[in-house]
Amino acid sequence: MALDQSALLDLLESLKAADADDVIRHALQAVLQALIEAEATAMIGAAPHQRTETRTTQRNGYRDRLLTTAAGDLELKIPKLRSGSFFPSLLERRRRIDQALFAVVMEAYLQGVSTRSVDDLVKALGADTGISKSEVSRICADLDNEVAAFRDRPLSHTTFPYVFLDATYCKARVNHRVVSQAVVIATGVSIDGRREILGFAVGDSEDGAFWTAFLRSLKARGLSGVQLAISDAHAGLVAALRAVFLGASWQRCRVHFMRNVLARVPKGSAEMVAAAIRTIFAQPTAQTVRAQLTTIATMLGRQFP
Repeated sequence: MALDQSALLDLLESLKAADADDVIRHALQAVLQALIEAEATAMIGAAPHQRTETRTTQRNGYRDRLLTTAAGDLELKIPKLRSGSFFPSLLERRRRIDQALFAVVMEAYLQGVSTRSVDDLVKALGADTGISKSEVSRICADLDNEVAAFRDRPLSHTTFPYVFLDATYCKARVNHRVVSQAVVIATGVSIDGRREILGFAVGDSEDGAFWTAFLRSLKARGLSGVQLAISDAHAGLVAALRAVFLGASWQRCRVHFMRNVLARVPKGSAEMVAAAIRTIFAQPTAQTVRAQLTTIATMLGRQFP
């Protein structure tokens, strides 16, 4: 139902008398309510108190709906019908909060913010009623579904000749205890040179069995054409690569190699040693790489046996 001129003038006067926040909230509420009425009219085939041949049912009052937005809480009215049901398409069922606040709640959840602090944050953004612990859990369940869909997607759309594998350790709450968990990540370089995160997994430690299960899951999702895998020199990982991707070569990660070397020299000499080693990787051919390797190893070997 569109707002007539009289209703618009009344709305304008009320907005003039309100402060800036109220102006935005009242305007948004009026627009959303008008859209709800228009959609109900289209579904019923007639406006309120209108007689038409296309009418399919009649209105039967309203039910209140509280919508929490960044502009504040909006009190909307959804028309009830004598027969059938109606729910406006611009509102999602069982959802009380808009997408902007969804993003805030999800980010706070990922950062480990407590539910009480999330509630305070949502109130500060204009939602007078705040947010409950169950609402936070429901919102983040949507996030879990999105992550699961990304993690389990097929990988058969192209081949990935190069695969980088790495792991890091994060603190996580498991069975009411905060423990260290291994997070392993696989990054592929496709045949056309495009990088893509292939998958990830979380486990108690990055032992050989864990790496083997992870690599097999990538293969089961369609990962193929792997010619070279790059990782650190973790024995369990290297063994898993040779078992799962038969025929693929393995190369030690340059970054991890550099870290291992610099851990064996005094900190005062680290910058000089790193600069010298980088000249090896900068060589244009395999022959010059070997020659430079011999030169640098001989030079540094005198100072750091």
